Amino acid sequence: MTLAPAYPSAGSAVSCSAVLASRYRALRALCPAWQTRVLPPGPPADQGWADGMELATRQEYLDAFLESEALRIHREHDHTARADVVASRALHGYLWSVALLVSGPWYLDRRVPRLHPADVRVSLTTGDLAVVPGGFACLPGDPAAGLPGVRVLAHEEALRSELRAMAADLVRPLLAAMGPRLRRGPRALWGMVGDDLVSGIWYLGRVLGQEERAVHAAAELLPGPLPPFPGGADFRHLAGRDGRSHPTRTRLGCCLYYTIRPAEACGTCPRVCDAERLRRIEPPTA
Repeated sequence: MTLAPAYPSAGSAVSCSAVLASRYRALRALCPAWQTRVLPPGPPADQGWADGMELATRQEYLDAFLESEALRIHREHDHTARADVVASRALHGYLWSVALLVSGPWYLDRRVPRLHPADVRVSLTTGDLAVVPGGFACLPGDPAAGLPGVRVLAHEEALRSELRAMAADLVRPLLAAMGPRLRRGPRALWGMVGDDLVSGIWYLGRVLGQEERAVHAAAELLPGPLPPFPGGADFRHLAGRDGRSHPTRTRLGCCLYYTIRPAEACGTCPRVCDAERLRRIEPPTA
């Protein structure tokens, strides 16, 4: 599967935010697990939404966000989760979706959106996300390089550095607000951010039938510890029964899903052994 790049047509008066909005809509259609809405600038028309900075700075908004997550866990799993588990699951969902806001256009088009926490909106009742797109950074050969609001960077590593910095800046206020509720320190929290940044790229590669390309891209983005991220992508490969090689990695930060469904811990959880990972990946034998 391929996804055509979102390029402005020759002579068009399109804005960089419109180019990015088009990419987000295509990404949403492509990725069933990533249902982020695109919004115009200005305050949200719907009630019950908060932007990323409000979520981090207004306790009543964060309380409502976590309460809705606790209700969702109970409704979907018939389980009453501990407060730290609720906070961990809510943060993981937010981080994964926000990471794809910046990594998706980078992976597909070599463009890094330039967003602020206030540009990300979250529903306090459903956890759904929305984004108000703006400018982006790109490479010199990009057809959109001349648009107002576009920052042109010299080379691929500069673009990767921009992506790491943007991902960190988008979530830093919320990590500070939620750290005490998760009862974890900065290393564990930033480990979660790195995990979800890598996971989103990996997911997008699988959707497109480009898993190995995505694994390579994620490894170049996080080749090792790069502050504030405490570790790299650290992919490794498992040998299957038929000789095929399957990429896997082990998360640095835990989303605590295993406390809700112990037998269904995430496939990259430190608690899941390689034999179990292969069992889930490969079809059962006849």
